Amino acid sequence: MTIERIAIPEAVAEELALESTVRPRRLDEFAGQDRVKENLAILVDAAQHRGEPVDHILLYGPPGLGKTTLANIVAAEMGAQIRTTSGPAVERAGDLAAVLTSLAAGDVLFIDEIHRLSHAVEEILYPAMEDFALDVVLGKGPGARTVRLQIERVTVIGATTRVGSITGPLRDRFGVTYRLDYYTPDDLVRILSRSAEILAVPLEADAAEIVAGRSRGTPRIANRLLKRVRDFAQVRGERDGRVTARLAAEALDLLEIDGLGLDAMDRQLLTAIAEHHAGGPVGLQTMAATISEPVETLEDVIEPYLMQIGLLARTSRGRQLTSRAWEHLGLAASQPAPTAQPGLFD
Repeated sequence: MTIERIAIPEAVAEELALESTVRPRRLDEFAGQDRVKENLAILVDAAQHRGEPVDHILLYGPPGLGKTTLANIVAAEMGAQIRTTSGPAVERAGDLAAVLTSLAAGDVLFIDEIHRLSHAVEEILYPAMEDFALDVVLGKGPGARTVRLQIERVTVIGATTRVGSITGPLRDRFGVTYRLDYYTPDDLVRILSRSAEILAVPLEADAAEIVAGRSRGTPRIANRLLKRVRDFAQVRGERDGRVTARLAAEALDLLEIDGLGLDAMDRQLLTAIAEHHAGGPVGLQTMAATISEPVETLEDVIEPYLMQIGLLARTSRGRQLTSRAWEHLGLAASQPAPTAQPGLFD
Protein backbone atom coordinates (compact mmCIF):
# COMPACT_ATOMS: atom_id res chain seq x y z
CA MET A 1 0.00 0.00 0.00
CA THR A 2 1.36 3.41 -0.96
CA ILE A 3 0.74 6.31 1.39
CA GLU A 4 0.53 9.66 -0.34
CA ARG A 5 2.09 12.61 1.39
CA ILE A 6 -0.47 15.37 1.93
CA ALA A 7 0.83 18.90 1.49
CA ILE A 8 0.06 21.19 4.42
CA PRO A 9 -1.07 24.69 3.36
CA GLU A 10 1.56 27.32 4.00
CA ALA A 11 -0.70 29.32 6.34
CA VAL A 12 -1.46 26.24 8.45
CA ALA A 13 2.20 25.25 8.58
CA GLU A 14 3.10 28.77 9.73
CA GLU A 15 0.43 28.65 12.46
CA LEU A 16 1.72 25.30 13.75
CA ALA A 17 5.27 26.62 13.74
CA LEU A 18 4.23 29.70 15.72
CA GLU A 19 2.34 27.54 18.24
CA SER A 20 5.45 25.47 18.94
CA THR A 21 7.61 28.61 19.07
CA VAL A 22 5.71 30.34 21.87
CA ARG A 23 5.71 27.27 24.14
CA PRO A 24 8.12 27.75 27.06
CA ARG A 25 10.88 25.16 27.20
CA ARG A 26 12.12 25.61 30.77
CA LEU A 27 10.43 26.05 34.15
CA ASP A 28 11.82 29.58 34.55
CA GLU A 29 10.12 30.56 31.25
CA PHE A 30 6.74 29.19 32.36
CA ALA A 31 4.45 31.90 33.75
CA GLY A 32 1.76 31.06 36.27
CA GLN A 33 0.95 27.84 38.16
CA ASP A 34 3.53 28.83 40.79
CA ARG A 35 2.73 26.04 43.26
CA VAL A 36 2.87 23.35 40.56
CA LYS A 37 6.14 24.79 39.22
CA GLU A 38 7.73 24.82 42.66
CA ASN A 39 6.73 21.22 43.31
CA LEU A 40 8.00 20.12 39.90
CA ALA A 41 11.31 21.93 40.45
CA ILE A 42 11.80 20.06 43.75
CA LEU A 43 10.80 16.77 42.11
CA VAL A 44 13.26 17.22 39.23
CA ASP A 45 16.13 18.40 41.44
CA ALA A 46 15.70 15.49 43.83
CA ALA A 47 15.60 12.97 40.98
CA GLN A 48 18.75 14.48 39.45
CA HIS A 49 20.60 14.27 42.76
CA ARG A 50 19.68 10.60 43.11
CA GLY A 51 20.46 9.89 39.47
CA GLU A 52 17.00 8.41 38.95
CA PRO A 53 14.11 9.13 36.58
CA VAL A 54 11.38 11.45 37.84
CA ASP A 55 8.45 9.72 39.51
CA HIS A 56 5.29 9.26 37.44
CA ILE A 57 3.24 12.47 37.17
CA LEU A 58 -0.47 13.02 36.58
CA LEU A 59 -1.58 16.48 35.42
CA TYR A 60 -5.24 17.39 35.23
CA GLY A 61 -7.35 20.45 34.58
CA PRO A 62 -9.28 22.21 31.81
CA PRO A 63 -7.87 22.25 28.26
CA GLY A 64 -5.19 24.77 27.26
CA LEU A 65 -3.60 25.34 30.67
CA GLY A 66 -0.19 23.87 29.86
CA LYS A 67 -0.28 20.14 30.66
CA THR A 68 1.54 19.17 27.47
CA THR A 69 3.98 22.06 27.89
CA LEU A 70 4.84 21.01 31.44
CA ALA A 71 5.42 17.42 30.33
CA ASN A 72 7.90 18.63 27.70
CA ILE A 73 9.56 20.92 30.27
CA VAL A 74 10.05 18.04 32.73
CA ALA A 75 11.73 16.00 29.98
CA ALA A 76 13.92 18.96 29.01
CA GLU A 77 14.93 19.66 32.62
CA MET A 78 15.92 16.01 33.03
CA GLY A 79 17.80 16.00 29.72
CA ALA A 80 15.61 13.14 28.53
CA GLN A 81 13.77 12.32 25.34
CA ILE A 82 9.97 12.46 25.33
CA ARG A 83 7.59 10.23 23.43
CA THR A 84 4.08 11.63 23.05
CA THR A 85 0.87 9.71 22.43
CA SER A 86 -2.78 9.88 23.52
CA GLY A 87 -5.31 7.54 25.05
CA PRO A 88 -7.49 7.12 21.93
CA ALA A 89 -4.40 6.55 19.73
CA VAL A 90 -3.26 3.49 21.71
CA GLU A 91 -5.85 0.98 20.55
CA ARG A 92 -4.11 -2.32 21.37
CA ALA A 93 -1.97 -3.48 24.24
CA GLY A 94 0.76 -4.41 21.76
CA ASP A 95 0.98 -0.80 20.60
CA LEU A 96 1.81 0.40 24.11
CA ALA A 97 4.23 -2.48 24.65
CA ALA A 98 6.10 -1.53 21.46
CA VAL A 99 6.39 2.08 22.63
CA LEU A 100 7.61 1.13 26.11
CA THR A 101 10.28 -1.25 24.84
CA SER A 102 11.64 1.43 22.51
CA LEU A 103 12.31 3.91 25.34
CA ALA A 104 15.76 4.39 26.83
CA ALA A 105 16.50 4.73 30.54
CA GLY A 106 15.16 8.00 31.93
CA ASP A 107 12.97 8.78 28.92
CA VAL A 108 9.48 10.24 29.33
CA LEU A 109 6.28 8.76 27.94
CA PHE A 110 3.57 11.41 27.78
CA ILE A 111 -0.01 10.12 27.42
CA ASP A 112 -2.56 12.83 26.73
CA GLU A 113 -6.24 12.16 27.55
CA ILE A 114 -5.07 9.18 29.58
CA HIS A 115 -8.59 8.57 30.89
CA ARG A 116 -9.52 7.24 27.44
CA LEU A 117 -7.13 4.28 27.57
CA SER A 118 -8.85 0.93 27.09
CA HIS A 119 -8.90 -1.59 29.91
CA ALA A 120 -6.56 -3.97 28.05
CA VAL A 121 -3.99 -1.22 27.54
CA GLU A 122 -4.21 -0.20 31.21
CA GLU A 123 -3.38 -3.76 32.24
CA ILE A 124 -0.10 -3.49 30.32
CA LEU A 125 0.64 -0.10 31.89
CA TYR A 126 0.27 -1.24 35.53
CA PRO A 127 3.43 -3.42 35.77
CA ALA A 128 5.31 -1.04 33.47
CA MET A 129 4.78 1.84 35.89
CA GLU A 130 5.20 -0.13 39.10
CA ASP A 131 7.86 -2.77 38.33
CA PHE A 132 9.23 -1.51 34.98
CA ALA A 133 8.22 -4.79 33.39
CA LEU A 134 5.85 -6.08 30.72
CA ASP A 135 3.77 -9.22 31.14
CA VAL A 136 3.56 -10.87 27.74
CA VAL A 137 1.27 -13.85 27.04
CA LEU A 138 2.80 -16.44 24.73
CA GLY A 139 0.57 -18.96 22.98
CA LYS A 140 -3.16 -19.56 23.23
CA GLY A 141 -5.46 -21.88 25.08
CA PRO A 142 -4.31 -24.30 27.79
CA GLY A 143 -0.68 -24.05 26.67
CA ALA A 144 -0.49 -20.25 27.04
CA ARG A 145 2.07 -18.90 29.48
CA THR A 146 3.05 -15.49 30.77
CA VAL A 147 6.57 -14.13 30.40
CA ARG A 148 7.75 -11.01 32.23
CA LEU A 149 10.10 -8.76 30.25
CA GLN A 150 12.05 -6.00 31.99
CA ILE A 151 12.05 -2.52 30.45
CA GLU A 152 14.12 0.55 31.21
CA ARG A 153 13.22 2.80 34.13
CA VAL A 154 11.11 5.48 32.47
CA THR A 155 8.73 8.21 33.58
CA VAL A 156 5.06 8.15 32.59
CA ILE A 157 3.33 11.55 32.55
CA GLY A 158 -0.42 11.47 32.08
CA ALA A 159 -2.69 14.40 31.27
CA THR A 160 -6.44 14.50 31.49
CA THR A 161 -9.37 16.87 31.61
CA ARG A 162 -11.40 14.28 33.56
CA VAL A 163 -9.44 12.97 36.49
CA GLY A 164 -12.57 11.32 37.89
CA SER A 165 -12.78 9.08 34.83
CA ILE A 166 -9.38 7.51 35.51
CA THR A 167 -9.65 4.14 37.21
CA GLY A 168 -8.44 3.93 40.80
CA PRO A 169 -5.63 1.40 40.15
CA LEU A 170 -4.15 3.60 37.40
CA ARG A 171 -4.48 6.82 39.40
CA ASP A 172 -2.76 5.22 42.42
CA ARG A 173 0.31 4.35 40.37
CA PHE A 174 1.19 8.00 39.81
CA GLY A 175 3.63 9.28 42.41
CA VAL A 176 2.39 12.87 42.23
CA THR A 177 -0.81 14.47 40.99
CA TYR A 178 -1.11 18.18 40.20
CA ARG A 179 -4.16 20.21 39.27
CA LEU A 180 -3.71 23.14 36.89
CA ASP A 181 -5.99 26.09 37.60
CA TYR A 182 -7.04 29.00 35.43
CA TYR A 183 -4.44 31.76 35.15
CA THR A 184 -4.71 35.23 36.66
CA PRO A 185 -4.82 38.28 34.35
CA ASP A 186 -1.31 39.25 35.49
CA ASP A 187 0.04 35.83 34.51
CA LEU A 188 -1.65 36.08 31.13
CA VAL A 189 -0.17 39.54 30.56
CA ARG A 190 3.29 38.08 31.14
CA ILE A 191 2.54 35.22 28.76
CA LEU A 192 1.24 37.61 26.11
CA SER A 193 4.25 39.91 26.46
CA ARG A 194 6.61 36.97 25.98
CA SER A 195 4.64 35.64 23.00
CA ALA A 196 4.48 39.10 21.42
CA GLU A 197 8.25 39.44 21.74
CA ILE A 198 8.79 36.03 20.10
CA LEU A 199 6.32 36.79 17.29
CA ALA A 200 7.70 40.33 16.83
CA VAL A 201 4.30 41.90 17.55
CA PRO A 202 4.43 45.50 18.90
CA LEU A 203 1.98 45.02 21.79
CA GLU A 204 1.20 47.91 24.11
CA ALA A 205 0.69 47.20 27.81
CA ASP A 206 -2.94 48.36 27.79
CA ALA A 207 -3.67 46.11 24.82
CA ALA A 208 -2.11 43.12 26.58
CA GLU A 209 -4.39 43.71 29.58
CA ILE A 210 -7.47 43.80 27.34
CA VAL A 211 -6.53 40.56 25.58
CA ALA A 212 -5.66 38.90 28.91
CA GLY A 213 -9.01 39.92 30.39
CA ARG A 214 -10.87 38.20 27.57
CA SER A 215 -8.77 35.01 27.42
CA ARG A 216 -10.85 32.94 29.87
CA GLY A 217 -7.82 32.44 32.08
CA THR A 218 -6.27 30.15 29.45
CA PRO A 219 -2.85 30.69 27.81
CA ARG A 220 -3.82 28.79 24.66
CA ILE A 221 -6.73 31.15 24.09
CA ALA A 222 -4.58 34.18 24.95
CA ASN A 223 -1.97 33.26 22.33
CA ARG A 224 -4.66 32.54 19.77
CA LEU A 225 -6.33 35.91 20.37
CA LEU A 226 -2.95 37.63 20.17
CA LYS A 227 -2.48 36.27 16.65
CA ARG A 228 -5.94 37.41 15.57
CA VAL A 229 -5.41 40.85 17.10
CA ARG A 230 -2.08 41.02 15.28
CA ASP A 231 -3.87 40.30 11.99
CA PHE A 232 -6.43 43.02 12.71
CA ALA A 233 -3.72 45.55 13.55
CA GLN A 234 -1.78 44.80 10.38
CA VAL A 235 -4.85 45.30 8.19
CA ARG A 236 -6.70 48.14 9.94
CA GLY A 237 -4.01 49.69 12.11
CA GLU A 238 -0.86 51.65 11.46
CA ARG A 239 1.79 50.44 9.06
CA ASP A 240 4.04 49.16 11.82
CA GLY A 241 1.27 46.77 12.98
CA ARG A 242 1.32 48.15 16.52
CA VAL A 243 -1.44 46.71 18.69
CA THR A 244 -3.03 49.48 20.73
CA ALA A 245 -5.79 49.15 23.30
CA ARG A 246 -8.34 50.54 20.84
CA LEU A 247 -7.35 48.08 18.10
CA ALA A 248 -7.34 45.16 20.54
CA ALA A 249 -10.85 46.01 21.76
CA GLU A 250 -12.14 46.46 18.19
CA ALA A 251 -10.61 43.15 17.07
CA LEU A 252 -12.08 41.21 19.99
CA ASP A 253 -15.47 42.83 19.53
CA LEU A 254 -15.36 41.74 15.89
CA LEU A 255 -14.60 38.19 17.09
CA GLU A 256 -17.69 38.45 19.35
CA ILE A 257 -15.65 38.02 22.54
CA ASP A 258 -17.02 40.20 25.32
CA GLY A 259 -15.36 41.72 28.37
CA LEU A 260 -15.65 38.50 30.42
CA GLY A 261 -14.14 36.40 27.64
CA LEU A 262 -17.47 34.84 26.64
CA ASP A 263 -17.86 33.98 22.97
CA ALA A 264 -21.02 33.50 20.92
CA MET A 265 -21.43 29.89 22.06
CA ASP A 266 -21.19 30.81 25.74
CA ARG A 267 -23.80 33.53 25.38
CA GLN A 268 -25.99 31.20 23.33
CA LEU A 269 -25.94 28.66 26.14
CA LEU A 270 -26.71 31.21 28.86
CA THR A 271 -29.46 32.82 26.78
CA ALA A 272 -31.02 29.42 26.00
CA ILE A 273 -31.15 28.53 29.71
CA ALA A 274 -32.66 31.94 30.48
CA GLU A 275 -35.26 32.02 27.71
CA HIS A 276 -36.20 28.35 27.30
CA HIS A 277 -35.75 27.04 30.82
CA ALA A 278 -36.44 30.13 32.97
CA GLY A 279 -32.86 30.14 34.22
CA GLY A 280 -32.84 26.49 35.25
CA PRO A 281 -32.22 24.14 36.83
CA VAL A 282 -31.79 22.19 33.60
CA GLY A 283 -30.01 18.92 32.87
CA LEU A 284 -26.79 18.64 30.89
CA GLN A 285 -28.37 16.52 28.16
CA THR A 286 -31.14 19.07 27.70
CA MET A 287 -28.63 21.91 27.50
CA ALA A 288 -26.64 20.05 24.85
CA ALA A 289 -29.77 19.38 22.79
CA THR A 290 -30.91 23.00 23.10
CA ILE A 291 -27.78 24.47 21.51
CA SER A 292 -26.89 21.40 19.37
CA GLU A 293 -23.50 20.79 20.94
CA PRO A 294 -22.06 17.51 22.28
CA VAL A 295 -22.27 16.93 26.02
CA GLU A 296 -18.48 16.58 26.16
CA THR A 297 -18.02 20.08 24.73
CA LEU A 298 -20.30 21.58 27.37
CA GLU A 299 -18.71 19.62 30.22
CA ASP A 300 -15.04 20.08 29.27
CA VAL A 301 -14.90 23.41 27.42
CA ILE A 302 -17.84 25.70 28.21
CA GLU A 303 -19.07 24.84 31.71
CA PRO A 304 -15.84 25.02 33.75
CA TYR A 305 -15.14 28.65 32.92
CA LEU A 306 -18.77 29.76 33.35
CA MET A 307 -18.75 28.18 36.80
CA GLN A 308 -15.34 29.62 37.60
CA ILE A 309 -16.52 33.20 37.02
CA GLY A 310 -19.84 32.62 38.77
CA LEU A 311 -22.29 32.70 35.87
CA LEU A 312 -23.46 29.09 36.12
CA ALA A 313 -24.14 26.97 39.18
CA ARG A 314 -24.33 23.19 39.39
CA THR A 315 -27.13 21.96 41.62
CA SER A 316 -28.51 18.52 42.42
CA ARG A 317 -31.32 19.15 39.92
CA GLY A 318 -29.15 20.51 37.10
CA ARG A 319 -27.43 23.69 35.96
CA GLN A 320 -28.83 27.08 36.95
CA LEU A 321 -28.02 30.68 36.07
CA THR A 322 -26.74 32.90 38.85
CA SER A 323 -27.84 36.48 39.43
CA ARG A 324 -24.59 37.64 37.84
CA ALA A 325 -25.46 35.74 34.65
CA TRP A 326 -28.84 37.48 34.41
CA GLU A 327 -27.11 40.79 34.93
CA HIS A 328 -24.47 40.05 32.28
CA LEU A 329 -27.16 39.07 29.76
CA GLY A 330 -29.10 42.24 30.53
CA LEU A 331 -32.22 40.25 31.36
CA ALA A 332 -34.53 40.28 34.35
CA ALA A 333 -34.24 37.13 36.43
CA SER A 334 -37.28 34.90 36.17
CA GLN A 335 -39.07 34.28 39.43
CA PRO A 336 -39.89 30.63 40.13
CA ALA A 337 -43.59 29.88 39.95
CA PRO A 338 -45.17 29.40 43.38
CA THR A 339 -45.75 25.78 44.27
CA ALA A 340 -49.38 24.98 45.09
CA GLN A 341 -49.90 23.50 48.51
CA PRO A 342 -51.55 20.06 48.42
CA GLY A 343 -55.07 19.86 49.74
CA LEU A 344 -56.27 17.60 52.49
CA PHE A 345 -57.38 14.87 50.10
CA ASP A 346 -54.62 15.30 47.43
